[in-house]
Amino acid sequence: MQRFFGLNETGKPDEETLEMMRKPRCGVPDNGDFMVTPGNPRWKHTNLTYRILKYTTQLSQTKVETVISTAFQIWANASSLTFTKISQGEADINIAFYEGDHGDNSPFDGPNGILAHAFQPGPGIGGDAHFDEQETWTTNFENYNLFLVAAHEFGHSLGLSHSTDPVALMYPIYAFREPSTYTLPQDDINGIQAIYGPSSNPVQPTGPSTPTACDPRLTFDAIATLRGEILFFKDRYFWRRHPRMPEVELNFISLFWPALPDGIQAAYEDSDKDLVFLFKASTGP
Repeated sequence: MQRFFGLNETGKPDEETLEMMRKPRCGVPDNGDFMVTPGNPRWKHTNLTYRILKYTTQLSQTKVETVISTAFQIWANASSLTFTKISQGEADINIAFYEGDHGDNSPFDGPNGILAHAFQPGPGIGGDAHFDEQETWTTNFENYNLFLVAAHEFGHSLGLSHSTDPVALMYPIYAFREPSTYTLPQDDINGIQAIYGPSSNPVQPTGPSTPTACDPRLTFDAIATLRGEILFFKDRYFWRRHPRMPEVELNFISLFWPALPDGIQAAYEDSDKDLVFLFKASTGP
């Protein structure tokens, strides 16, 4: 786990490792540096069907159906796949919201922790996606945005494993990103096209890639210290440089501070009060 997340490999449950373990995440195991699930499972056909067997009580059925359709569409846009919703009969991918033990040997753990899980392509339960009904599901930035979690789980339903790229949709830790402007990151595009080929669209989709700290063209929006760490802010990302960590750690701002906007413009630490002040100009009148 420490190697997967780029943590200091102590082999012990130190505070840094425990902090990562407490974060909300997908319930599918982290198998290493694979982008495609080991064994390369894939659907033999590209015109896939899905069916919602059990809805959440927290959102209207219409809203859930819209979110699920949109989550499938981001994968369709980047590949040769198509997705059709059916209301009866056997679907390739069954979707349901369950509580606790629901008969698949992967019980949910209640609020926070494991948010959802999905199974690799195959017969029976293969491809199915399950969501923890005890989570608070939303369509905005509060709690857990259903679109972001569903789109991640459908990546597993299609044969993708977790990515070590923190920008990728298939990164296992939940981080909010605005759904209305969301575009599939390049790492995920590369992954789905490696399995099913590119889209038939003559203009191939491209997505955001992970910023490279050593890129000579890179400029930072703000830099500050915090309890001995140096924080470098850029767009929706920030780097953490700790004197006891061998490598610089890249994260989404929203992963650590969900209420903060992207594009921090200035920052400084008041070490006497153990506070960091972050600034961004108002976009309003």
